[in-house]
Amino acid sequence: MSTPANAGRAPRLGRVRRTIAAVLLGTTVLTGPFLIANQSTAAAAESALTQNALSQNAPGSFADLAAKVSPAVVNVSTTQQAKAERGNPRMPGFPPGSPFEEFFRQFQDQFGQNGGPGGSGGDDQSEGPSEGQPRGKVGSLGSGFIIGAAGYVVTNNHVIDGADEIKVTLQDGTELPATLVGRDAKTDIALLKVKSDKALPALDWGDSDAARVGDWVMAVGNPFGLGGTVTKGIISARGRDIHSGPYDDYLQLDAAINRGNSGGPTFTLDGRVIGINTAIYSPNGGSVGIGFAIPSNIAKQVVAQLKENGHVERGWLGVKIQEISPEIAESVGLSQTKGALVAEVTPDSPAAKAGVRQGDVILAYGGKPVNTLRDLTRRVADTKAGDTVDMTVVRKGKETTLTAHIAPLPAEQRMAAAEGAGPAAESAVETVNGLKLAPLDGATRSRLGLGEGVKGVVVTSVSPQAGDLPVRPGDVIVKVGDHSVTSPAEVTKSLHEAEKDGRKAVLLLVNRGGNESFVPLKLVKA
Repeated sequence: MSTPANAGRAPRLGRVRRTIAAVLLGTTVLTGPFLIANQSTAAAAESALTQNALSQNAPGSFADLAAKVSPAVVNVSTTQQAKAERGNPRMPGFPPGSPFEEFFRQFQDQFGQNGGPGGSGGDDQSEGPSEGQPRGKVGSLGSGFIIGAAGYVVTNNHVIDGADEIKVTLQDGTELPATLVGRDAKTDIALLKVKSDKALPALDWGDSDAARVGDWVMAVGNPFGLGGTVTKGIISARGRDIHSGPYDDYLQLDAAINRGNSGGPTFTLDGRVIGINTAIYSPNGGSVGIGFAIPSNIAKQVVAQLKENGHVERGWLGVKIQEISPEIAESVGLSQTKGALVAEVTPDSPAAKAGVRQGDVILAYGGKPVNTLRDLTRRVADTKAGDTVDMTVVRKGKETTLTAHIAPLPAEQRMAAAEGAGPAAESAVETVNGLKLAPLDGATRSRLGLGEGVKGVVVTSVSPQAGDLPVRPGDVIVKVGDHSVTSPAEVTKSLHEAEKDGRKAVLLLVNRGGNESFVPLKLVKA
């Protein structure tokens, strides 16, 4: 019986084909040396150099750094008389309405009732009587660090807020009573003072402005009361605004930070304090790699004032400002989305006396550019009362320089963000750009809770076909561009004139619940 010539080779050919298929499939899913092998020699060499540089920059150990700085990191514990009611306590350091307020409150309540770690979020510890138990003293636990040989201790304001007694525990177990030198709720910083018969270890401030995203950092604190805990990570982001206060400018870290780390320091690799650990974001109460630290360059200015005066004095300009969005930039003729839009000028304020007007865009303050709202807020706050500052302002497309004499920040400031009332009566006489408009009569003004001084045109309804508009029923349009309006016809005329000029959007000054702000309205051609 004869055998075909190719009979014996067919199985081998099949194996070869399967082998080739496996290699080809492997190259589509395997990484590492398989990919580098297919790169050019130059690319492979560059990749090797990059890997070598990364391994050289990464510290082999944090042990020397931890041994150097840990003695100056302390445990801060407080006691205070328990309140009769538990109710709905506000988390100190976070204003009402902050997205972090409820988050921290739930965690504090759960820890206090259960007596152990757990809950839904937060970064300081507390313990106290549960519902129905007799009154007594409750305690909180946080971290801090010694700055300067004189025995000054820095921590968070929310760690010591409401405390009757404050105690600092050193790394060697020494307990020292602490006195409150001063505190600043707006930045959540407090300064304590301790006395010791022996020399105290102390830390130095670093330069947070020099910190870059990706830089190594090390945090030391007392999470869950476990003293002297060291964690490491990198700076994940800069300039984070978590809506905890008007001067938010946090460093975001991925180093593990948990309850009890509040007030503890974050270090650069040379052992300098680059931030004060203040808050975390977490869906489960533990660290998920999103922590926030007050930058050292903000903290050291606050601490210096607390040491000297016991309080922080800030400059005051007297304006309500808005961020510049791309739509607003287009509406006011700016080529970039930079600056701060003046939505309101406080009467008889430094801004009013300098000639700042509603609708101005502040591009520079004291010779430094204003790119975001926080740039202006921080620079005004850092200005000493009585100083004179030049500002670059854009008004009607032209730049001008104004000079302001900065005043001290008033102790009480009006902070309101009331929502608009329900829609006004259906007495509209004009419909334009998807907006149904009506005159602002006495009855409507009363229904919206507006004073007699408010002038404008009320939005009674918004067409669903108009898309996502920045105004809503109950808003009062005060100005269209630079023109004040008192009738629906004037609004229609101003919008049509803007269309004829080829503009794609126009800026509206809107009064919502008594608060004025600018919003960009995209123009829709009929």
